[in-house]
Amino acid sequence: MSFETISVIGLGYIGLPTAAMFASRKKNVIGVDVNQKAVDTINRGEIHIIEPDLDMMVHAAVTEGYLKATTKPESADAFLIAVPTPFLPNEEGNIPEPDLSYIEAASRAIAPVLKKGDLVILESTSPVGATEKMAEWLSAARPDLTFPQSAGENADINIAHCPERVLPGHVVRELVENDRVIGGMTAKCSARAVELYKTFVQGECVITNARTAEMAKLTENSCRDVQIAFANELSIICDKLDIDVWELISLANRHPRINILQPGPGVGGHCIAVDPWFIVSKTPDEAKLIHTARKVNDAKPDWVINKVKITIADFLQANPDKTAKDVTIACYGLAFKPDIDDLRESPAMAIAQQLIALHNGNVLLVEPNITQLPAKLAGQMLFSAEQAFSEADIHVLLVDHKMFKSIKPTAGLVVDSRGIW
Repeated sequence: MSFETISVIGLGYIGLPTAAMFASRKKNVIGVDVNQKAVDTINRGEIHIIEPDLDMMVHAAVTEGYLKATTKPESADAFLIAVPTPFLPNEEGNIPEPDLSYIEAASRAIAPVLKKGDLVILESTSPVGATEKMAEWLSAARPDLTFPQSAGENADINIAHCPERVLPGHVVRELVENDRVIGGMTAKCSARAVELYKTFVQGECVITNARTAEMAKLTENSCRDVQIAFANELSIICDKLDIDVWELISLANRHPRINILQPGPGVGGHCIAVDPWFIVSKTPDEAKLIHTARKVNDAKPDWVINKVKITIADFLQANPDKTAKDVTIACYGLAFKPDIDDLRESPAMAIAQQLIALHNGNVLLVEPNITQLPAKLAGQMLFSAEQAFSEADIHVLLVDHKMFKSIKPTAGLVVDSRGIW
């Protein structure tokens, strides 16, 4: 059975590029999102996120009539669920529990329009077993249809998990070129998912089961988290021993089998800072190294804050006529990684917020990839790098945006968490 109409549930950083990619292959695509503003923006042929080349793809797809956005699901041949999977609120120090309510809501939303022969794919990064849980929610909502957990290969509805594996800033290219892990609940589910993705995927579609597909994405990002934790811990050790960590890493990486990553102010984003907790929450007694890496990376922003406090003290000692209120701090970068507008789980954001709360003087915020600050920074203003260079006494480099690599302050003290100044 071919897929002529495809529905993508969740039009964020993964859902919208995926919807646009199918539409660029002349498939009819219905994008669904609860955010009316995002829906209206897309239907104008515009985008509400920053991602290179995506604006042209969406404009062409909408103009040619292959992509439309709505707030309510409509009938389709395949449904891809790409909604958030955050964590439930928890007390500090406890292991966070995943919140699957967005997946459940998406499942219940598409259930009324499902028909025999449809394919449902969960793309949201999820704890092991989430795809099976989604199948249960769909089955409960549509007892008139059969599902793989009860009917196996003969199910009316096919279900699979296929995690996204793309890098923000390169999503359009990597959606096409990267291999895809396809985890169907049955062999037929996997085969149909491969058929769907081969609409645009040039990489290999590798088949496994749903649980292994879920774990594959978590494993990839947990591995990165552990590697970053090593670099971050190394930077703290080197600071105590008065060693330049950037020079040390460059020397160590001359070994043909060593590739140490660069340290930073922490780990952010919707993947590396989040996915390891899915493993830890499921197997807390076994995931000791993964848990420790999370603790190391989550503690790094506090270490940066302490470095800023020490630098303020140094400034005041050199300028005894001034008080802390007279000291202006500038934070350079708020995104969770270079050259994007995504502030989710950003350690730079957390550091900026803490400095604003702790410091009696002015804190200037510089983020060249956004035009307005989020609500949690209400009352603050965005400054240009040039303004911050001229006004700030202490310059805190948090994100190594391309812009900051070509310019740097010529006066004042610097706290450089990325090693570019």
